[in-house]
Amino acid sequence: MLNHFLKLAFSLIGIITAYTLLRVFFISTDIGRNMLIIVLIPILTGVLFYFISDRSIKYLSLGIDSFEIIIHNMSVYEIVAIVIGIISGLVVANLVAIPFIRVDIIGIPIAVGLNILFGFLGIYIVINKRVETSNLLDPHGRKDGNFKLKLLDTSTIIDGRIVDICNAGFLEGKIIIPSFVLEELHHISDSPDSTKRARGRRGLDILDILQKDQRVHAYVENIEGLGAVEVDDKLVEAAKKFNAEIITNDYNLNKVASIQGVEVLNINELANAVKPLALPGEEMTVQVVKEGKENGQGIGYMNDGTMIVIEGGKKYMDQTLDVVVTSILQTSAGRMIFAKAKILA
Repeated sequence: MLNHFLKLAFSLIGIITAYTLLRVFFISTDIGRNMLIIVLIPILTGVLFYFISDRSIKYLSLGIDSFEIIIHNMSVYEIVAIVIGIISGLVVANLVAIPFIRVDIIGIPIAVGLNILFGFLGIYIVINKRVETSNLLDPHGRKDGNFKLKLLDTSTIIDGRIVDICNAGFLEGKIIIPSFVLEELHHISDSPDSTKRARGRRGLDILDILQKDQRVHAYVENIEGLGAVEVDDKLVEAAKKFNAEIITNDYNLNKVASIQGVEVLNINELANAVKPLALPGEEMTVQVVKEGKENGQGIGYMNDGTMIVIEGGKKYMDQTLDVVVTSILQTSAGRMIFAKAKILA
């Protein structure tokens, strides 16, 4: 019933549109005085609109669903900013359209086109500057007045645990991945060193997961106007600029940011308060990639970059080895796992 009603509504729109165009463009011509054409063309247009309405309704429904998802993922401040952008664009459009509005035939289409153009331009500007507009409307930099913006650093993305933390509901609010962090990830993923290259590609995969997860408000943001050169320094400057928090597991960045009064959420400190991922006596498989500092030690890494020190692992260089965890050292600088080859256990 609803579908039939929508088809009729589309037909009516087609009839009104055709009639209006005929009146606007042909009223002063002989065509405009021909009643048969005035009646026939709108009816034919209405029939055409009726038959194409199924596809139109389908795309309209998809558009409405997408619009609902977008609105659901927006904060109140972002919605207000977009409304302000639309209103500003329409005001400018109508001011520009004043000279054209009285022009015969083409005046109205030009005015309509200018309104559409400047309306979308207002939305485009607001979306591309959503960090600044959010903080302009909410000086405390908090989403919905409750949560600060959060900036992710490179090490946190590569670590990967940020995905589980977000899914568990421990982080709320908007998460920003600065463009310079994304550039660093690209640089690492193109490194000639195989270990760095794998870590960089893992970071890009984690970033893709974050952005596709509808429960996580994660955005890559082009943040400019920062005088710093190093990525860590840029993060601190960006956090100051937007009154944001930095999420990291980098010990040095944690200290530098804290000294400069920037709030830091350290994933390693969170890990200290929960059960470790590996327990003494647990078995795992690891590839020995290099020698350790002590005699006979071998070094391997977990997928998240955690170092595994393998007693007697030097002789298994470049081999995949089953090991047994002997102890775990957890500090604010990270986690180290000590293990020995299972055949020696």
